[in-house]
Amino acid sequence: MDFWLILARSVSMRFILLLLVALPAFADVIGVVVGVSDGDTVTVLDADKTQHKVRLAGIDCPEKAQPFGQRAKERMSTLVFGKEVRLEGDKRDRYGRTVAKVWVSPPDCQRCPKTLDAGLGVLTSGLAWHYKKYQNEQSAEDRERYAFAENEARSKRAGLWSVADPVPPWDWRKSRRSGEGLASKR
Repeated sequence: MDFWLILARSVSMRFILLLLVALPAFADVIGVVVGVSDGDTVTVLDADKTQHKVRLAGIDCPEKAQPFGQRAKERMSTLVFGKEVRLEGDKRDRYGRTVAKVWVSPPDCQRCPKTLDAGLGVLTSGLAWHYKKYQNEQSAEDRERYAFAENEARSKRAGLWSVADPVPPWDWRKSRRSGEGLASKR
């Protein structure tokens, strides 16, 4: 009977090891932001010198050619450029970028833990939209936080909400692809 018990344990251990090897690793990436393309896209260099192009999850900022696009890029740069960040997320978009939350230490305390969600920081400044098209990919808590931050920025008329009818970047991109004028999107 000891033989069958040993065999069962051996098979169980092999099965568990096989499962562990087959499961993808979802480790967060730690690195330094070496580039800021725009308000919602950064480049992170990890300890292995691998560059990660990152699209921030949950937000969509004005494009650089749109009003407030440059300000969104500047705000993101202020929050993360040259700083160590932690990426949380493993999804890839159609351009091969990692879609992730970017965590950084608060600007007034660089030795503090990475507790500032950079995307939420840009959203709170009124320089982004909560990207509701992808909100189902967010946790319920993040959906609420991001929606609240956008609503607060709107009510305070912060950033892009200071103009009467800001054009969402997804509409702007669509009009550029179709050759339509932006005026027809308002």
